[in-house]
Amino acid sequence: RLGSELLTQAEQIDVVGTKSSGEAECVLVHSSAGLLVTVGSDHTDREVEAYGVTVSKQVCPKPVARDAWRFEDVADHWDQLELRAYAVANGERRVYQQGSVASLLPAADLLARAPLAQGAAMFCGTLAVQGGIVGMVDGDALELELHDPVLNRTLRHAYRVRALPVVE
Repeated sequence: RLGSELLTQAEQIDVVGTKSSGEAECVLVHSSAGLLVTVGSDHTDREVEAYGVTVSKQVCPKPVARDAWRFEDVADHWDQLELRAYAVANGERRVYQQGSVASLLPAADLLARAPLAQGAAMFCGTLAVQGGIVGMVDGDALELELHDPVLNRTLRHAYRVRALPVVE
């Protein structure tokens, strides 16, 4: 569980140092409009993760897209959704993650294990990173996509990192 203030729709996030990176994930949101699905990044400090996963996740903002779909519109074909992320560093864009969400626990199973309270969000797991996890430096970006091939639509969000200096 993390503080709700970490969720952001900003196009730039501040992180401490250059040891953090993002992970594209489907995100479920229990809103006043019902259960929604969007795409987000479980941005994490990898150096801190070595001694405490929960702490590492609490120290970084969690960017999410501004748009969402109703969960009921994708529930019957959830396993066909496709998740993609592109890392942008030094002007080069490369595939960072790509694949079907079928390899992850189904959203319905996650919700059965941990029902969402009104106003809460749940990150639903991530895919393997292609080419290894690399810390993001100042100005690096992550572009996120959740594609629905059945309804032919895509949710997108991109954000840049502003790496604040580590002061000792």
